Amino acid sequence: MFVESTLVYPALLAVLCLGAGALVDRCSGERLPGTLLLAVGAAALIAVSQLSTYISALAPATPYLLLALAAGGFVLARSRLRALARSARATPWPVIASLLVYAAALAPVLLAGRPTFSSYLALADSAVHMLGGDFLIRHGQDYAHLDLRNSYGQFVNAYYNSGYPSGADTLFGASASLLRPPLIWSFQPFNAFMLAAATGPAWLLARRLSLRGPWAGLAALTVLLGALDYAYELLGSVKEISAIAMVLTLGALAVAHRLWLAGPVRRVIPMALVSGAGVSVLGVGFGAWALVGAAVPLAVLAGGRRSGRRGPKGRLAMIAAGALTLLIAALPTWTHLSGSLNVTQGIASTANAGNLQAPLGASHLLGVWLRGSYKSAPTGASLTVTHILIAVTVVAAVLGAAHVLRMRAYALAGWLACMLLAWLAVGKSVSTWAGAKTLVLTAPVVMLLAWGAVASLGALASRPSRLAAWALALALTGGVLSSDALQYHSTNLAPTARYEELGSLDSRFAGRGPTLFTDFDEYALYELRDLDVGGPNFVYPPPALAALAGGHGRPVQLDRAPARALLAYPLIITRRDPTLARPPSVYRLQWRGVYYEVWQRRSGASPAIAHIPLSGSARDQCASIARMAASGGALLSAAAVPEIVTVSLARSSHPARWAVGRRGVLLSGVGRLSAGFALPRAGPWELWFAGGLMPSVAIELDGRTLAHVGGQLGGNSLVRNILAPRQVSLSAGEHTLALSRAGVTLAPGDGGLAELSAIFLTPAGPRGEARLERAPATRWRSLCGVSHQWVEQIPSRG
Repeated sequence: MFVESTLVYPALLAVLCLGAGALVDRCSGERLPGTLLLAVGAAALIAVSQLSTYISALAPATPYLLLALAAGGFVLARSRLRALARSARATPWPVIASLLVYAAALAPVLLAGRPTFSSYLALADSAVHMLGGDFLIRHGQDYAHLDLRNSYGQFVNAYYNSGYPSGADTLFGASASLLRPPLIWSFQPFNAFMLAAATGPAWLLARRLSLRGPWAGLAALTVLLGALDYAYELLGSVKEISAIAMVLTLGALAVAHRLWLAGPVRRVIPMALVSGAGVSVLGVGFGAWALVGAAVPLAVLAGGRRSGRRGPKGRLAMIAAGALTLLIAALPTWTHLSGSLNVTQGIASTANAGNLQAPLGASHLLGVWLRGSYKSAPTGASLTVTHILIAVTVVAAVLGAAHVLRMRAYALAGWLACMLLAWLAVGKSVSTWAGAKTLVLTAPVVMLLAWGAVASLGALASRPSRLAAWALALALTGGVLSSDALQYHSTNLAPTARYEELGSLDSRFAGRGPTLFTDFDEYALYELRDLDVGGPNFVYPPPALAALAGGHGRPVQLDRAPARALLAYPLIITRRDPTLARPPSVYRLQWRGVYYEVWQRRSGASPAIAHIPLSGSARDQCASIARMAASGGALLSAAAVPEIVTVSLARSSHPARWAVGRRGVLLSGVGRLSAGFALPRAGPWELWFAGGLMPSVAIELDGRTLAHVGGQLGGNSLVRNILAPRQVSLSAGEHTLALSRAGVTLAPGDGGLAELSAIFLTPAGPRGEARLERAPATRWRSLCGVSHQWVEQIPSRG
């Protein structure tokens, strides 16, 4: 699975995009530079996938339509492709740079050596794109069958039936479907590929600055891997990453307008196609960047210079052909224009800053941010070095702008100026969240300008100038790669085994929903896509059960569900956690894995007449049981609290810098935590940990190493995560448990989340589970004396 998702899948994507790009090139007159074929091909595939999913009956055929499009390009443009292959062998730097961009963007996954995706706890929007990529290919834009009483249907409807841009999702879902790996493991490789696809246009723009060979390759590398763009790639911001490729391709086509503007009308197809793909990917808000790309060609057409002998009618014909191509390429967006406008306006004006703690500033444009997160400012020496490198980049960008004007590269200067003006105009008029997106799209331009200074210094004959060019290139590259390395080190990676187990439940129980899901993990929307999932603590909870969580991200209190509120759910999937209440007695345990339990409602069983949660002292619980028994003559059923031995973190010894807060102990750096506990009897026990551990942590029990645990995180940082239990055989009496975090390593995520909320043990077997106890109402006292999670009145035949 790992090799398939990280190597085979991107190779397939490259073949699809190359073939589609060659076909577009052939249809438009074979004037495209070879390094643009990947990006232009991606634009063509986005357009086709949008059109095919717009016709619902055609949606399942989308993967094969993309394959046919690419095959057509390889057949019809085979001589052109052979020539490009020879050119690539002679000048390999664009290919090398593309591979390096892909490897750097996917470095956390590649070096983890397992299927996963990055910046796991930062933003859950990637769950929506996985969900959308699957749904749109299977069902197209047909939303009539959705069940809006559950989270799955609400999510799909709220996003994709409202004009939300889906261009990247349809390409992602269709291309990954050809190999059929789970989309959850193909998502990060897709993002890395789309960033790498922008290397070709970045290379061409660097070449226009008079950079040659490895210099142009290095420039393209740093243009795409600037700190903010790298952060957004790690976040899985698929819309923005895909839009970067479209923005830079438009820039490259604008700068190279002489190749196509004076020819036949059909040569405008690539420009319009890429603009349409950008609109499909980012929504009508991409119009600003499309206008920037079109500004130079339109200015040339308006002036009549370098547009050949084309008269007014010829110019209008080219504009009309471009407009028609743009209309067709993004037809679903134009058809739902009002919805797309509402989405764009909502993003631009929302007061919700998302995962941003404060608005991002212009300093984020400069490619350097020596902190593990772009959301927090560097501190100490890192802050000083960051300021120095930012100052170097600013000076270099100014010198680069002067270099562009001195070269009389007016098309390049015009596009760069328009990009910066668009950033200023759009950035000043939108919210914090949308403002960050404008920075992401603009940052490559600023770094490109800075490399103009390297080109300027390198062109001078004096030795000091050439040394200065080397020093500046080293500063720019070192600043970018150092920033990326810090983010790589702090990346939180998704747990592989847990999601594989969750995905196995989809195939095991498919079609037997709706299913209530009590864990706070919105990636379950994709993993359990065939079970019509409802999550009470999701953004879109089942309306009838929203009160079980009391808000987004809060723990689900299943024992507080009204007696008949769960009737709509034949299945309940819970996280294995002895501290949580078991489902009502009408449900029986159907399946248990390492991480999850599946509870199925017993066929023909009647729901409880009444159900109340129990808490407090044994006397209080007994009084509640008595009141329920007095209210009727039915049977009583109660869930006994499992036996739990708690390991006190408050009395543990650990380094002073390991802060103790509301959520537990934060394992900040190297150190060792030691805590004692006592067991009432000997036998097999299960050892449980609550928290999130991305870096590897050694667990010792009575001086013996029990295991090394890492990469175990929950779907969101708002609710504590329960790690898979470790079974141990222990004697009665005192024991010592220790957790050790080693020094800094180069492993991905070594600087990620390391938090411990609780440690406890339960007996292995029935004593460690919430077992059911029943008694006639007349013998209610038999249920007293033992702590219970809840008590129910059930019918005599229940």
